Amino acid sequence: MKATQQLKDEHEGIKIMLSIMEKISNDLEKGKDMNMEHYAKIIEFIKGFADKCHHGKEEDILFPAMINHGIPKEGGPIAVMLNEHQLGRGYIKSLSRAFEEFKDGNKLAINNIISSSMNYVELLRNHIEKENNVLFMLADKALNETEQSKIFDAFEKLEVEKIGIGKHEEYHHLLKELKKVFIYIKKEVYYENKIDFNYFIGNDVCLTC
Repeated sequence: MKATQQLKDEHEGIKIMLSIMEKISNDLEKGKDMNMEHYAKIIEFIKGFADKCHHGKEEDILFPAMINHGIPKEGGPIAVMLNEHQLGRGYIKSLSRAFEEFKDGNKLAINNIISSSMNYVELLRNHIEKENNVLFMLADKALNETEQSKIFDAFEKLEVEKIGIGKHEEYHHLLKELKKVFIYIKKEVYYENKIDFNYFIGNDVCLTC
Protein backbone atom coordinates (compact mmCIF):
# COMPACT_ATOMS: atom_id res chain seq x y z
CA MET A 1 0.00 0.00 0.00
CA LYS A 2 1.19 3.54 -0.75
CA ALA A 3 1.89 5.72 2.26
CA THR A 4 -0.52 8.30 0.85
CA GLN A 5 -3.23 5.65 0.57
CA GLN A 6 -2.87 4.87 4.26
CA LEU A 7 -3.44 8.55 5.03
CA LYS A 8 -6.50 8.61 2.76
CA ASP A 9 -7.88 5.56 4.54
CA GLU A 10 -7.34 7.25 7.88
CA HIS A 11 -9.23 10.25 6.54
CA GLU A 12 -12.30 8.06 6.10
CA GLY A 13 -12.20 7.11 9.78
CA ILE A 14 -11.73 10.75 10.79
CA LYS A 15 -14.67 11.79 8.60
CA ILE A 16 -16.86 9.29 10.45
CA MET A 17 -15.89 10.98 13.73
CA LEU A 18 -16.59 14.41 12.25
CA SER A 19 -20.10 13.26 11.35
CA ILE A 20 -20.57 12.01 14.91
CA MET A 21 -19.40 15.36 16.30
CA GLU A 22 -21.78 17.21 13.99
CA LYS A 23 -24.71 15.01 15.05
CA ILE A 24 -23.96 15.56 18.75
CA SER A 25 -23.64 19.33 18.23
CA ASN A 26 -27.01 19.42 16.50
CA ASP A 27 -28.53 17.42 19.35
CA LEU A 28 -27.03 19.76 21.96
CA GLU A 29 -28.43 22.78 20.12
CA LYS A 30 -31.86 21.16 20.43
CA GLY A 31 -31.40 20.88 24.18
CA LYS A 32 -30.60 17.18 24.37
CA ASP A 33 -28.34 15.92 27.15
CA MET A 34 -24.69 15.14 26.55
CA ASN A 35 -23.28 11.68 27.17
CA MET A 36 -20.15 12.76 29.04
CA GLU A 37 -18.39 9.42 28.62
CA HIS A 38 -18.90 9.46 24.85
CA TYR A 39 -17.70 13.03 24.53
CA ALA A 40 -14.56 12.41 26.56
CA LYS A 41 -13.70 9.56 24.19
CA ILE A 42 -14.35 11.75 21.15
CA ILE A 43 -11.92 14.36 22.44
CA GLU A 44 -9.37 11.62 23.10
CA PHE A 45 -9.79 10.37 19.52
CA ILE A 46 -9.27 13.74 17.87
CA LYS A 47 -6.28 14.47 20.12
CA GLY A 48 -4.68 11.05 19.96
CA PHE A 49 -5.53 9.70 16.53
CA ALA A 50 -6.46 12.62 14.27
CA ASP A 51 -3.79 15.00 15.54
CA LYS A 52 -0.96 13.20 17.32
CA CYS A 53 -0.92 10.11 15.09
CA HIS A 54 -2.34 11.11 11.69
CA HIS A 55 -1.04 14.67 11.52
CA GLY A 56 2.18 13.43 13.11
CA LYS A 57 2.74 11.10 10.16
CA GLU A 58 2.31 14.00 7.79
CA GLU A 59 4.40 16.56 9.68
CA ASP A 60 7.23 14.28 10.81
CA ILE A 61 7.56 12.03 7.77
CA LEU A 62 5.57 12.81 4.61
CA PHE A 63 6.05 16.58 4.41
CA PRO A 64 9.84 16.42 4.96
CA ALA A 65 10.09 13.75 2.23
CA MET A 66 8.15 15.99 -0.15
CA ILE A 67 10.33 18.99 0.73
CA ASN A 68 13.44 16.89 -0.01
CA HIS A 69 12.01 16.36 -3.50
CA GLY A 70 11.72 20.08 -4.15
CA ILE A 71 8.16 20.78 -3.06
CA PRO A 72 8.43 24.04 -1.09
CA LYS A 73 7.53 24.21 2.58
CA GLU A 74 6.52 27.87 2.32
CA GLY A 75 4.03 29.45 -0.05
CA GLY A 76 2.36 26.23 -1.20
CA PRO A 77 0.12 23.34 -0.16
CA ILE A 78 2.41 22.14 2.64
CA ALA A 79 2.33 25.57 4.28
CA VAL A 80 -1.46 25.63 4.05
CA MET A 81 -1.75 22.18 5.61
CA LEU A 82 0.62 23.05 8.46
CA ASN A 83 -1.32 26.22 9.19
CA GLU A 84 -4.59 24.31 9.23
CA HIS A 85 -3.12 21.73 11.60
CA GLN A 86 -2.37 24.57 14.02
CA LEU A 87 -5.86 26.01 13.61
CA GLY A 88 -7.30 22.58 14.38
CA ARG A 89 -5.20 22.33 17.53
CA GLY A 90 -6.60 25.67 18.63
CA TYR A 91 -10.16 24.38 18.21
CA ILE A 92 -9.29 21.17 20.09
CA LYS A 93 -7.83 23.21 22.95
CA SER A 94 -10.94 25.38 23.10
CA LEU A 95 -13.20 22.32 22.96
CA SER A 96 -11.28 20.53 25.71
CA ARG A 97 -11.37 23.60 27.97
CA ALA A 98 -15.12 24.09 27.44
CA PHE A 99 -15.77 20.41 28.13
CA GLU A 100 -13.86 20.58 31.42
CA GLU A 101 -15.81 23.70 32.41
CA PHE A 102 -19.07 21.94 31.57
CA LYS A 103 -18.09 18.94 33.68
CA ASP A 104 -17.33 21.33 36.56
CA GLY A 105 -20.89 22.64 36.45
CA ASN A 106 -20.73 25.59 34.05
CA LYS A 107 -23.75 24.85 31.87
CA LEU A 108 -23.08 27.90 29.68
CA ALA A 109 -19.90 26.18 28.46
CA ILE A 110 -22.13 24.05 26.23
CA ASN A 111 -22.20 26.96 23.75
CA ASN A 112 -18.41 26.90 23.44
CA ILE A 113 -18.48 23.12 23.08
CA ILE A 114 -20.88 23.42 20.15
CA SER A 115 -19.03 26.28 18.43
CA SER A 116 -15.55 24.77 18.87
CA SER A 117 -16.76 21.37 17.71
CA MET A 118 -18.42 22.72 14.57
CA ASN A 119 -15.44 24.95 13.74
CA TYR A 120 -13.24 21.87 13.96
CA VAL A 121 -15.62 19.79 11.82
CA GLU A 122 -15.76 22.42 9.08
CA LEU A 123 -12.00 22.94 9.09
CA LEU A 124 -11.13 19.23 8.99
CA ARG A 125 -13.63 18.38 6.25
CA ASN A 126 -12.17 21.06 3.96
CA HIS A 127 -8.64 20.13 5.02
CA ILE A 128 -9.16 16.48 4.12
CA GLU A 129 -10.45 17.39 0.65
CA LYS A 130 -7.38 19.55 0.00
CA GLU A 131 -5.02 16.80 1.07
CA ASN A 132 -6.78 14.05 -0.86
CA ASN A 133 -7.15 16.05 -4.07
CA VAL A 134 -4.05 18.25 -4.11
CA LEU A 135 -1.31 17.44 -1.60
CA PHE A 136 -1.32 13.66 -1.93
CA MET A 137 -1.38 13.91 -5.71
CA LEU A 138 1.80 15.99 -5.51
CA ALA A 139 3.33 13.43 -3.17
CA ASP A 140 2.45 10.55 -5.49
CA LYS A 141 4.17 12.33 -8.39
CA ALA A 142 7.28 13.11 -6.35
CA LEU A 143 7.76 9.83 -4.47
CA ASN A 144 8.51 6.56 -6.21
CA GLU A 145 7.31 3.14 -5.07
CA THR A 146 10.40 2.42 -2.97
CA GLU A 147 10.15 5.76 -1.19
CA GLN A 148 6.45 5.29 -0.55
CA SER A 149 7.19 1.89 0.97
CA LYS A 150 9.85 3.34 3.29
CA ILE A 151 7.47 6.10 4.37
CA PHE A 152 4.73 3.54 5.01
CA ASP A 153 7.08 1.57 7.29
CA ALA A 154 8.02 4.79 9.08
CA PHE A 155 4.32 5.51 9.59
CA GLU A 156 3.88 2.16 11.32
CA LYS A 157 6.80 2.86 13.64
CA LEU A 158 5.58 6.39 14.42
CA GLU A 159 2.10 5.12 15.27
CA VAL A 160 3.51 2.83 17.96
CA GLU A 161 5.74 5.63 19.29
CA LYS A 162 2.98 8.26 19.33
CA ILE A 163 -0.02 6.34 20.64
CA GLY A 164 1.33 2.96 21.73
CA ILE A 165 0.73 -0.69 20.86
CA GLY A 166 -2.95 -1.62 20.75
CA LYS A 167 -4.27 1.94 20.79
CA HIS A 168 -5.13 1.81 17.11
CA GLU A 169 -7.47 -1.10 17.78
CA GLU A 170 -9.09 0.83 20.64
CA TYR A 171 -9.83 3.74 18.31
CA HIS A 172 -11.17 1.26 15.76
CA HIS A 173 -13.57 -0.13 18.38
CA LEU A 174 -14.59 3.37 19.52
CA LEU A 175 -15.56 4.41 15.99
CA LYS A 176 -17.57 1.22 15.60
CA GLU A 177 -19.35 1.82 18.91
CA LEU A 178 -20.16 5.50 18.31
CA LYS A 179 -21.16 5.00 14.69
CA LYS A 180 -23.85 2.57 15.81
CA VAL A 181 -25.13 5.08 18.35
CA PHE A 182 -25.09 8.28 16.31
CA ILE A 183 -25.09 7.64 12.57
CA TYR A 184 -26.37 5.19 10.00
CA ILE A 185 -24.55 5.07 6.67
CA LYS A 186 -26.25 3.65 3.63
CA LYS A 187 -24.32 1.56 1.14
CA GLU A 188 -25.44 3.89 -1.64
CA VAL A 189 -23.41 6.74 -0.12
CA TYR A 190 -20.20 4.79 -0.65
CA TYR A 191 -21.08 3.63 -4.14
CA GLU A 192 -22.04 7.15 -5.22
CA ASN A 193 -18.75 8.50 -3.88
CA LYS A 194 -16.75 5.61 -5.38
CA ILE A 195 -15.51 4.47 -1.97
CA ASP A 196 -14.61 0.82 -1.68
CA PHE A 197 -17.46 -0.65 0.38
CA ASN A 198 -15.21 -3.49 1.48
CA TYR A 199 -13.49 -0.86 3.60
CA PHE A 200 -16.68 -0.46 5.65
CA ILE A 201 -18.47 -3.78 6.05
CA GLY A 202 -21.52 -3.65 8.27
CA ASN A 203 -20.57 -1.79 11.41
CA ASP A 204 -16.88 -2.62 11.10
CA VAL A 205 -14.93 0.58 10.47
CA CYS A 206 -11.22 0.24 9.79
CA LEU A 207 -8.90 3.23 10.02
CA THR A 208 -5.98 1.95 7.97
CA CYS A 209 -6.81 -1.50 6.59
